[in-house]
Amino acid sequence: MKSLFYPEFNKIEIAEQPMPELGSKELLIKVAACGICGSELESFKNQSPRRTPPLIMGHEFCGTIEQLGADVSDFEAGQKVVSNSIASCNICIRCRRGDTHLCAKRQIFGMHRNGAFAEYINVPENCLIPWPENLPAEAACLAEPLANGLHIVHLTEHLDPKNILVIGAGPIGLMVIQAFRTIKDPEIYVAEIREERLAVAMRLGAKKAMNPQQSNLTEEIHKLTEGEGADLVIDAVGSSRTNQQAVEAVRPGGTVVLIGLHENSSSIESYEIILSEKHVLGTYAAKMEELEQALELMSNGSVDVASWVAIATLNNGVGLFHQMLDGNNIKGVITL
Repeated sequence: MKSLFYPEFNKIEIAEQPMPELGSKELLIKVAACGICGSELESFKNQSPRRTPPLIMGHEFCGTIEQLGADVSDFEAGQKVVSNSIASCNICIRCRRGDTHLCAKRQIFGMHRNGAFAEYINVPENCLIPWPENLPAEAACLAEPLANGLHIVHLTEHLDPKNILVIGAGPIGLMVIQAFRTIKDPEIYVAEIREERLAVAMRLGAKKAMNPQQSNLTEEIHKLTEGEGADLVIDAVGSSRTNQQAVEAVRPGGTVVLIGLHENSSSIESYEIILSEKHVLGTYAAKMEELEQALELMSNGSVDVASWVAIATLNNGVGLFHQMLDGNNIKGVITL
């Protein structure tokens, strides 16, 4: 089969690879579309050991069932499906308490097992849900990053924030904006250094956009919140600087959620957290029910996950991947 292959550090190419071997509880999926995630770009750029070549990356995907394993009974050949990014074991203590996204034995597509930058992929049946008929492939494959945004909404639901600040208007930041706008509808502020991303964020529901290179973000957010700071701040970048900006911008007693993985930072000032009783949470991936909710919101037109996305065929995948590395697109999707 044809694939967008990562054979060694600093190299990505179109290459023929063997067809996946199918386990008894797995399905062979003919891939229809797969999103390029920022985490894959960062791994490639920084030669991260979390994604060690040789490897087929890609964990945001949808497709059609080509073949069923011997012990699969809930799906049928020809059915269109969307996959979660995580293959969980469903038997460890974390899975048993409902935290399947934190599975102790989790396998991430395109990291621990081959991903979907290819014509075919083998997928455990517990990763899959039906793909709504009215969604094009380039939208359906983005249910997984939208589910990440919905996971933050649910993680912070008890806080009932009246205003939020999203730092970073890349794909995850834009998904977070839409998830909160659709489910909770607080006042949403966004900080981003690229003007074209700020414009998209405003179109998708942000109330005010700020460029931290042009003004002091902490001062700006305090002006907007009667000197207090935001109820909730989501750092969708994940640098040392944005981690600290998030803590400075949140109000006393407020909450910071870290989702960005730009670097493994340890820069947060503990006194700022302790003396103002600020809360800092990590968030990771999404549960299957959030993937289902994402597809529902996409299907009924509540969110826009595709109008701001660059699309290329698998044959042109190398070019799209490098365009995204150069920062020329907000989001890329490979179609087959």
